[in-house]
Amino acid sequence: MKNSKVKVGLMGLGTVGTGVVRIVQGHQEDLQKQTGLSIEIAKVLVQNVEKTRSLKLAEGIVTTDAADLFDNPEIDVIVEVIGGIQPAKEYILKALDNGKHIVTANKDLMALHGAEILSKAQERGCDVFYEASVAGGIPILRALVEGFSSDRITKMMGIVNGTTNYIMTKMSQEGADYTEVLKEAQALGYAESDPTADVEGHDAARKMAILGTLGFHVDMSLEDVDCKGISKVSAEDIAYAKKLGYEIKLLGIAQRDDGLIEVSVQPTLVHHTHPLASVNGVFNAVYVHGEAVGETMFYGPGAGELPTATAVVSDLVTVVKNMKLGVNGRSSVAPYREKRLKSDEQIVSKYFLRLIVDDKRGVLAQITRILAEHDVSLEQVLQQPYNGGTQSEIILITHHASRKNLFAVREQFAELESIFEVKSLYRVEGGEEK
Repeated sequence: MKNSKVKVGLMGLGTVGTGVVRIVQGHQEDLQKQTGLSIEIAKVLVQNVEKTRSLKLAEGIVTTDAADLFDNPEIDVIVEVIGGIQPAKEYILKALDNGKHIVTANKDLMALHGAEILSKAQERGCDVFYEASVAGGIPILRALVEGFSSDRITKMMGIVNGTTNYIMTKMSQEGADYTEVLKEAQALGYAESDPTADVEGHDAARKMAILGTLGFHVDMSLEDVDCKGISKVSAEDIAYAKKLGYEIKLLGIAQRDDGLIEVSVQPTLVHHTHPLASVNGVFNAVYVHGEAVGETMFYGPGAGELPTATAVVSDLVTVVKNMKLGVNGRSSVAPYREKRLKSDEQIVSKYFLRLIVDDKRGVLAQITRILAEHDVSLEQVLQQPYNGGTQSEIILITHHASRKNLFAVREQFAELESIFEVKSLYRVEGGEEK
């Protein structure tokens, strides 16, 4: 920090990086009033200096050499928005070794290597903030670290991927098929040409690993997140869910009971009375339950140039305020609790099952007998003709049961000649109480 000016090195000038520059340049007066210091984008790392861009930067600011940022003694803060694991990790660790504070929007990096980066930051007395890595412009990470610091979080449920929420919303509102809506999402730019990271839940899983780490103060790894995407969800699943009073959402769930933790991403039936059921389109929302505060929910745009860039600049402002107060490196808390994961026997929820069965007497009795043998009781049952009336479709919502027991039920169903197919099995949140 020289002459009452904080100099920033920006790594990446794509959508989010461009938004960061626009906000910093356009909000100088507001930023100075908030921090008491001026903030200057001193260097910008790009892959191609000659590329035509939508904003103008002064001569000499743009570079293709990362060392111009992390080895530059004039630069106080590095903002990383290039994404990916490498070289972002290498650059950030070198910057921390040189005493630079870090602001990043990199969910992949923080989900996989966050503990290492935070440990290095504590060692060097540097700040690392990464609000934009989860849910774009929603200030959920700061809320977990600061707003819930005196509370104990027991559950977090989130719609943290806008692409899948857009697809599920269109399927629900229009009765459209998954493949059809995915093509539309790709044409509109909501989904990538290779949508695997979004639709198979990998993007959401990284975000839930970050939320689990911060909310429960344990070192959650990506491997700890049980992950299932939406590619197998059908229009029929959604229609039956609606008939029973539910919406299907790709939900990230992190829950702690008696010190035992479960974290998952999966298509989930959410009761229509739950606030998450009405979060539609590309919007994100995170529901948090604390022992003291009870239920809260954070809602807003999950992506885009300015929402994400706003979260980045908000972190930058926090770093600058800490610099002025001389308290950098004190706000990040590395995980300090032992990680104890639930077994399948300890993961308890309600479930939705959709079965294709013989349309004959006694089949439902066989089904209920198997459920009873595994201590699974029923909350709702719906039966419909299927395949021209030669078969039936039976839709069940259970009371709370262990995942272990549900999987055992599914295995026994597969062995029954009268059950042709277990078409769907989803978790259920909300509705009647346990």
